[in-house]
Amino acid sequence: MYMNARLGHAPRIEQALCPVLAFGLKKEHKAEMRWVWPFKARVSDNRDKEEKSSSTGDGRPDFLCVGAQKGGTSWLYQQLESHPDFWTPPIKELHYFDKLSRIKQAPPPRHRDERDLCFLESIKSLSARPYIDLENYARLFEPKRSLLSGDISPTYSMLNDEIIQRVVSYFPNLKVIFLARDPVERAWSQLSMGVRLGMISRFDVTDVDEVIRNLLNPGVLSLSHPSKIVARWKRYVHPDRFRIYFFDDLERNPAELRCSILHFLGCDPEKPSGRLRADHNSDANRKKLRLTDKVRSRVAQFFRDELKACAAELGGPAREWAARYGFSVLCFFASLADNFDLLLGCDWLA
Repeated sequence: MYMNARLGHAPRIEQALCPVLAFGLKKEHKAEMRWVWPFKARVSDNRDKEEKSSSTGDGRPDFLCVGAQKGGTSWLYQQLESHPDFWTPPIKELHYFDKLSRIKQAPPPRHRDERDLCFLESIKSLSARPYIDLENYARLFEPKRSLLSGDISPTYSMLNDEIIQRVVSYFPNLKVIFLARDPVERAWSQLSMGVRLGMISRFDVTDVDEVIRNLLNPGVLSLSHPSKIVARWKRYVHPDRFRIYFFDDLERNPAELRCSILHFLGCDPEKPSGRLRADHNSDANRKKLRLTDKVRSRVAQFFRDELKACAAELGGPAREWAARYGFSVLCFFASLADNFDLLLGCDWLA
């Protein structure tokens, strides 16, 4: 079930549909992790044509939310679903670019109108194809008409550079959102969800070795480095169309965060959005694993370097994350200054 990240043993889950972890070797003889697609992507057949084209008319997504999982994406979907300027797909996570939408997920319990039925029929037809078809993916969003719409799929944070570049080139006006969360809290929340849903076997949450073993699960580890995720997307998305928002702000002032996101997406934050409050949290009463101080400290040590990298790459509330666990970022920033030329070539630095 688990993959040794150092050796690069591929996970056995959904091999036919999910990207497979593989390793290459650079000239400097350093291991490079990449995502290899097990199906032939149409984007590789007409690359020049796609890079010069873009979807026109109403058939296109206006935005992508590419994570983070357990970073507030369900909250965002519900807030947009209730706003009059948006039409949200009846499925929250489309997973088109990582699983070709071949997921067993029931649509949320809402009244299905003609637009929803049209969307569900279209995505069923689209997912039957063994390649990425950007033109027909764009047409999934035709039911929105003059409203705004987008794709909220947290696992898009794992997409490789090639897929990101093709998507952004095809949709030049696409806006991209990333909801960042403290890696320690995010990973623990994902473990809690995994156990609750039966995706992860129950384990002794007081046993540090058991906890670390689960953190090394590739499905957890690959989502737990927001500094690298943000740097990868920022390489291809224009700064004016990329925004990082923080789970910290969702906890502190959800109304202000909601207003900021709505303004970025191009709608009126002041419009009434039904009875849904900005602080609505559908996961508030979900059972979570108990996190002891000892385990919390060890998990923080596991993510020590990432916490410091987040301070530099993400800024904002991420500058406070390392200090929560007693780590100083002063030496880290000094190292950045001393080795700036060297770090320009690092994958996690945009």
